[in-house]
Amino acid sequence: MTVNTVDPGIKKPLKKKGEIPKELIYEMRAGSPIYYRNYDKVLSGEKTPEEVMGSSSLHGWLLYVIVKFLAKVLDEEKYTVLAGEVGYKFAPKSWYNLDIAVCEKEKLSELKGSYLEVPPKIVFEIDTKADLRKFENPQEYFHKKTQDLLDSGVEKVVWIFTKEKKLWFAEKEKPWLIVDWDYDLEILGNITFNLSKLLNREKVKAE
Repeated sequence: MTVNTVDPGIKKPLKKKGEIPKELIYEMRAGSPIYYRNYDKVLSGEKTPEEVMGSSSLHGWLLYVIVKFLAKVLDEEKYTVLAGEVGYKFAPKSWYNLDIAVCEKEKLSELKGSYLEVPPKIVFEIDTKADLRKFENPQEYFHKKTQDLLDSGVEKVVWIFTKEKKLWFAEKEKPWLIVDWDYDLEILGNITFNLSKLLNREKVKAE
């Protein structure tokens, strides 16, 4: 009798050549998919979907630090903080993943098991998992996503770039700023956001 064995450590391609599984779509813009970074390595069997879809420990930690700060400074009667790749449908056949979305409670009738369709007041983004090779340069992706969010009704977008340790702050009809992590950003009323100060309070270093 012949026994067929499969080495569990071997990663096999998910689909036939030319087919890309829907789970590898990171975001969608005007019906055009934006895939997860290294999605092609999943197709070739070099990586699993979980390896390209998962977040780094640094990403998770920054998410925690920022959400904790927002929970302390925001009026919980007025605002809700949603976090963890919140799907936001901003136009037909278009949706983005948001790391942190600060939403006005009065605009949220109820939260369902579907994408958010009400524009958040403020969005925080930490790097990206998107595959940027389809764009002329990485800046194009960040610019388009930021502009789409502002055009949809989001008031402020804060990008956090961990490698460069820079912040990109955008408001509609105002100059966009690229500043260091120790810059004081006014995010709401007299509430300022200074990432360096927040991180200095923690015992873990952002590397």
